[in-house]
Amino acid sequence: MYDTIKRLKIDLGANRTKYELYHIRNMRQIDKAQEQLGYQPSVPAVFIVQQLIGGAPQVMNLHVDHQLHPLLTKAGAI
Repeated sequence: MYDTIKRLKIDLGANRTKYELYHIRNMRQIDKAQEQLGYQPSVPAVFIVQQLIGGAPQVMNLHVDHQLHPLLTKAGAI
């Protein structure tokens, strides 16, 4: 799924920041936040302007529903 999200961001021309899991000290907090939002903890965990979007399924749903591009535009990522 990571490659799918990476390809989608490239195709949309989005700027992205990638964090390797071993650099994140609060990974458990990120997992808990995903669980509280009803998501299974996943990799990749996609954030747009510090807002957790979710994993690959949630990002792809936004894309299919034509909601991802406006989010990235509003965030200044494209």
